[in-house]
Amino acid sequence: MTDAVGSIDMPDAQDDVSESKKKARKGGKRGKKGPFGRLALFYRQIVAELRKVVWPTRSQLSTYTTVVIVFVVIMIGLVTVIDYGFSHLIKYVFG
Repeated sequence: MTDAVGSIDMPDAQDDVSESKKKARKGGKRGKKGPFGRLALFYRQIVAELRKVVWPTRSQLSTYTTVVIVFVVIMIGLVTVIDYGFSHLIKYVFG
């Protein structure tokens, strides 16, 4: 089981590494490219991530859309009924 800091069961072994053993890097691959090179890399990474996405089929998309629209209509009805009830309650209490 882990938390934001690290593993609860095991102590952090990486904290013992001294500063002299760490190799100082200045930007890595991104530091050597100009702004247009970084922009091109950014767009290539976007395309690569979009290729990993599992896109829904047309039937799944229509099902999801229908579910969302029905949910929104139900919520609109619920809020309308609550608002109507509160408005009549306020009119009754304050005249």
